Amino acid sequence: MIIHRVVLNSRPGKNGNPVAENFRVEEVSLPDAINEGQVKVRTLYLSVDPYMRCRMNEDTGSDYLTPWQLSQVTDGGGIGLVEESKHANFTKGNFVTSFYWPWQTKAILDGNILEKVDPNLVDGHLSYFLGAIGMPGVTSLVGIQEKGHIVAGANQTMVVSGAAGACGSLAGQMNQNSHIILCGQISQYNKDVPYPPPLPPDIEAIRKERNITRERFMVLNYKDKFASSTLQLSQWFKEGKLKIKESVINGLENMGVAFQSMMTGGNTGKQIVCISEDTSLQSP
Repeated sequence: MIIHRVVLNSRPGKNGNPVAENFRVEEVSLPDAINEGQVKVRTLYLSVDPYMRCRMNEDTGSDYLTPWQLSQVTDGGGIGLVEESKHANFTKGNFVTSFYWPWQTKAILDGNILEKVDPNLVDGHLSYFLGAIGMPGVTSLVGIQEKGHIVAGANQTMVVSGAAGACGSLAGQMNQNSHIILCGQISQYNKDVPYPPPLPPDIEAIRKERNITRERFMVLNYKDKFASSTLQLSQWFKEGKLKIKESVINGLENMGVAFQSMMTGGNTGKQIVCISEDTSLQSP
């Protein structure tokens, strides 16, 4: 079977801006047969995310991210449909997700990296599992609950900065005894700087003077809260309390375009790439 996949064509450099041409599409052959423990899937939706910029470097600067290799298939969050399974947990027609989904039209995956998803939790909008009802949503919820020190009825003000690396303007908005949560700084990802980047001396002086605390947050440290957080987000969505926005680009050939757009602020809400669609929506 001939399929299409996306590979890393070139690296932008640690201080360079990624462009669509850093990726290329290839035709490759996928085996017809699968082995025990494997699952053959058709890709429905793929995610592009800021953290992937670090994976374009030879050194990601992180011990939990591995670099993409030149001329090798790229991967990330994905949703797909099981077409054939030799894994006990999955059957044909299941919808599944993984953080390690190859950017391919179809794939044969180790069933152990997959997780079933229930379309009923998102009213059939499967791509939401890559955004508001997935890792980004869980990151927001857990970050506020665990690190935000938000108390109902306490008359607090919460500032959310989409470009969290703009420390000057961020610190200027903070009052006495404020708390800054650091979780992703897309504005810094095209620069060869440590994470979190150090504050300029004048901003650091303001931080200390106003007793502003600054704390790093990583959602991977809260895996025990993923399931309950996903259910809570789904409930809020169904109740109309959670408004979800997406930017969707169609076609595997546009993965690089979607990535470049996401890195330059071209998206509103989660950036998704639709690879193929399925209307059967068979619940697991």
